[in-house]
Amino acid sequence: MKLAYREYGEGVPLIILHGLFGQSDNWSTLAKQFGEKGFRVFAIDQRNHGLSPHSDLWTYDHMAADLKMFIDEHQLKNPILLGHSMGGKTVMFFDLLYPNIAAKVIICDIAARIYPTHHSEVLKALHSIDFDFVKTRKDAEASLGLHITDYGTKQFLLKNIYWKDTGNNIMDWRFNLKVISDNYDNIRCPVPEYKNDKPCLIIRGELSNYINEDDMADFKVRYPAAKLETIAGAGHWVHAEKPKEFFELVFAFIS
Repeated sequence: MKLAYREYGEGVPLIILHGLFGQSDNWSTLAKQFGEKGFRVFAIDQRNHGLSPHSDLWTYDHMAADLKMFIDEHQLKNPILLGHSMGGKTVMFFDLLYPNIAAKVIICDIAARIYPTHHSEVLKALHSIDFDFVKTRKDAEASLGLHITDYGTKQFLLKNIYWKDTGNNIMDWRFNLKVISDNYDNIRCPVPEYKNDKPCLIIRGELSNYINEDDMADFKVRYPAAKLETIAGAGHWVHAEKPKEFFELVFAFIS
């Protein structure tokens, strides 16, 4: 699949992969910063997200194949891969399937294990919005608020609303809500075992529970050279909550 993307700067190729319900636009500020420091940055919309095509096929194997096609299409040599949450698992599956392509990998606040279902309320909230009747972002925010109280989560999701038909005043979600809902278990799945000796940086938020000590032991088996960094005061969206600290850690690793 041909993916939509945003490009910044020139130099060493750095590819950024967002998480579930995310899009390349979420990374614009950090991508520009890396682009100003000697990197050619590609912030990608993964399939069924952002401006990339929708498909009924939605697994990590497909997302890894999309990434391989993107790298080949742009003739990128020894790219650095940075993935957050779902994007981090895409990076791991890519390294499993195509082990000799990426020069370095950065995996943000996700482990290789299977995760319990924890997006039920978010999915319920998204399905509660009927765009036949909801005609403004304010109305959509009010509907989401019946299920989601966290302001940051609501704003993150609302960024995905767009005008599907301006003539008839119809909005919709940019992500493929039906396929994501029907295939949610596909992104909970564990990453099969593999080993790769390339440099690997693991970043987690201090307040997040996505990566524990058992997960780090597993990372050390997969990436013997793996280095763990914990950003104080950050939750799962570590790059958005502590962008300065996140940038400095990643830049030190990739420079």
